[in-house]
Amino acid sequence: MRIIVPLQGIVQGRGGLILGSLIPCALLYFFQFYLKRNRSSPPPDSPSASTANLPELTGIPRNSSRTSLPTRGSIRPAPVSSRATAIARASDSAYYTGWKKWLEDPYHPTSNPDGIIQLGLSENHLSLDLIEEWLAANLQKSLLGEKRGDLSICGLATYEPLGGLMDLKMVMAGFMSKIMRGSVSFNPAQIILTAGATPAIEALSFCLADPGNAFLVPSPYYPGFDRDIKLRTGIELIPVHCRSSNNFSLSIAALEREYKQAKKRGIKVRAVLLSNPSNPVGNILHRETLYDLLSFVTDKNLHLISDEVYAGSTYGTEEFVSIAELLDTGVFDNSRVHIIYGLSKDLSLPGFRVGAIYSYNENVIAAASKLTRFSSISLPTQHLLVSMLSDTKFVEEYLKVNRERLAQMHALFVEGLKQLGVECFKSSGGFYCWVDMSKFLKSYSVKGELELWENILNVAKVVLTPGASCHCIEPGWFRCCFTTVTERDVPLVMNRISKVLKDHKATH
Repeated sequence: MRIIVPLQGIVQGRGGLILGSLIPCALLYFFQFYLKRNRSSPPPDSPSASTANLPELTGIPRNSSRTSLPTRGSIRPAPVSSRATAIARASDSAYYTGWKKWLEDPYHPTSNPDGIIQLGLSENHLSLDLIEEWLAANLQKSLLGEKRGDLSICGLATYEPLGGLMDLKMVMAGFMSKIMRGSVSFNPAQIILTAGATPAIEALSFCLADPGNAFLVPSPYYPGFDRDIKLRTGIELIPVHCRSSNNFSLSIAALEREYKQAKKRGIKVRAVLLSNPSNPVGNILHRETLYDLLSFVTDKNLHLISDEVYAGSTYGTEEFVSIAELLDTGVFDNSRVHIIYGLSKDLSLPGFRVGAIYSYNENVIAAASKLTRFSSISLPTQHLLVSMLSDTKFVEEYLKVNRERLAQMHALFVEGLKQLGVECFKSSGGFYCWVDMSKFLKSYSVKGELELWENILNVAKVVLTPGASCHCIEPGWFRCCFTTVTERDVPLVMNRISKVLKDHKATH
C-alpha cells in the first residue's frame, strides 16, 4: 500500500497528492531517523561491518596492546629433541677438528702456499686427471647424446627406483668383480645403492642391530665409524685392540675376550665390523684369518660386515681376498655376511656420493631398499656412471695406472718420513702411511700424542690423524694420507714436519 497510495494520489488530484504522497514519505523518514538513533554504536576497534557476520573464532586470545608482549630476555627458546641436543654438544675428535681448521686455510701451491696441507682426509687426487679426461670426452653424450638415445630430460629429472637403477647395479657388479680380479661374481639383485658408503653402513647397521646393541670392531679403525654408526642408530662400537707387536693383526682370541666382556656387562653383540684393506693401518686380511672370522661369527650367531671400499686400491705384494670369495665354497651361512663398497676410493669419486650394500640376506635387502629413500643417488649421476663403468677400456686402464701411482707415491712418502727418523708400518692397500712417532712424544700417553698432533697442525700446518681418533691403544701412531698431494709437494710436507720434530727430540 505504501507504494501504491502515492501513485493513487497523483492520479486522483491535488488532495490525493498530499495525503497519498507526503504523509507516507514523512513516516518513512521518521522511521529511518528512529533506527539510526537507537542502533548501538560499535566500539572503535570492533570488526568492520563486512566481517561482523563471520563466525567468532573461539580459543584464540586477542590482545590489542603490544605493551603486554614478553621482553626478549624472558622468552624461552623452543626445545629441540634430546637426541639433537646430545649430538650438538658432543665434542669432536681430533680427526674432525683438523678437518675444520684446514677448511679455514687450505693450502694451494700458488694462491695460498702457506696454508694448511691436508693429510688427514681420505681422498685420492693422484688419478683425477684420468677421470677429468673421460668426463671431458663423454659427459654430454653420456647424459643426453648418442650413447643413450632413449634418454631425454624426463629421464634425468624424474623420480628413480629408490634402491638404484638396475643398469647401474649391473655395471657396479661387473666393476666389483673386476676389482676382485675376477675371483668372484656379484649378483646385481643383491646390491642396494646409496648416496655414499656412509649411509650404506648406517642403513646396514639399522638392519642388523637395535639401540644398545654393539658391534665388535678391530682397532685401530676408521674414525668416521663413530659417527656413521653410533650417531643415529644408538649402536655401540667395542674396539678389539690390535698391537704393533703382532703387526696390528686381528686375533680371534681378542675377539673372544671382548665378546665375553660385553656379555658380562649385559651388552648384546650383534656383529663384527672390519675394514679390508684396513683403514688406517693398510694391511690386508689373510685368507686363513677370514675363515677364522667366519667360524667365529657362526659360532656366536653374529653378522659379519666387511668394509671393502679400498679393495681396488692395493699396491703391495699381498693378495687381496674378498669375503665373498670364501662364501662361494658353500660351507658357511651366507645370510650373515654383508659387504660395504663404494666408488669414493677405488674410482676417486667421493663427490659423486655412490655407495653400495651387498648382502646375501633377503630381509636385509628388503629393509635396506626402503631405507634408501633417505639416501638415493641422483639420476644424472647414475646415468653418467652407467656409461663410465660400461667403458671397459677406460676402467681397465684407470685401475692399472691408479695402482702404479699409489705404489709410487707410497714409496716416496715412506722414504721421506724415513729421512726424518719416522718409521712406517708396511702396508699393502689404502691411501695411508701408518707412522710411528712415539719416540717424539714428550710423554708416552694420549696427552703427549695430542700435544705433538697440535704442534704439527698449528706450527707445521699439516693435518694428520692421531691414533687416538682411531682407538689405537698405543700412543704415538698417526695416519698420514699420501694421496691428497702431488709429488712436488712431498719435500714441502717433510720440511714442515721436520721443524716440529726437532723440537720434540727423540726420547728413545
